[in-house]
Amino acid sequence: MSKTRIAFIGAGNMASSLIGGLLAKGLDAAQIRASDPGADTRAKVAEQHGIELFADNAQAVQDADVIVIAVKPQAMKAVCQDLRPHLKPHQLLVSIAAGITCASLLEWLGTQPLVRCMPNTPALLGKGVSGLYATAQVTPAQRQQADELLSAVGIVVWVETEAQIDAVTAVSGSGPAYFFLLIEAMTAAGVKLGLSHEVAEQLAEQTALGAAHMAVSSDVDASELRRRVTSPAGTTDAAIKSFQASGFEAMVEKALSAAAHRSAEMAEQLGQ
Repeated sequence: MSKTRIAFIGAGNMASSLIGGLLAKGLDAAQIRASDPGADTRAKVAEQHGIELFADNAQAVQDADVIVIAVKPQAMKAVCQDLRPHLKPHQLLVSIAAGITCASLLEWLGTQPLVRCMPNTPALLGKGVSGLYATAQVTPAQRQQADELLSAVGIVVWVETEAQIDAVTAVSGSGPAYFFLLIEAMTAAGVKLGLSHEVAEQLAEQTALGAAHMAVSSDVDASELRRRVTSPAGTTDAAIKSFQASGFEAMVEKALSAAAHRSAEMAEQLGQ
């Protein structure tokens, strides 16, 4: 990426996080441009990152090797159609808009190398995970560029079919909210058991953080980690059996299936 010129269309939170991550990894600010219709956003990002900002998308993409489209899904069609006349065949397009298929993007943009990406909100802290899918026009070198781009804010996983992006959305794209819901529920339960809200919340948050660190750093999977902390007939065993008796696994599967179905449904609606 040391010589790659990158343009961001849209300079909101996710784009700003990617820009910050790239700069932290040593990319020169002169190699990054961005455009945004909001004057306040342009001023904020320019001050924060020291990059060049434009109101006009066409100016931002001139001479860019990689163009990251980071606008709201509802605005994608208009933005892409306006951008199309200004694109060059070699430019790699990376879309981080949820629910917009490659077929729709290419219909609006023309034939371009395209990577569709599903990041998640922990990317704002450099702790994200992004699922990526590349079209056939993407070269190995461009695939590496996309990988390094998203690696600036977390880890990257590639999927073999575009349909799997819906599954990525269900597991990781929407996933942070599931853990926030669990933290909420554990906090509320702790309060009912006699703890103050502050103490219960701190216990729930730090336990979630510690468990995640253990899962990531361990050489065994989550099921084995769970077995290791679950003594027969102990307190954890009682809680796990209560979860399972209430259909915990089936509930999670149903929830993720609903998210994946909605992702596919949104793609159909937004692509029209």
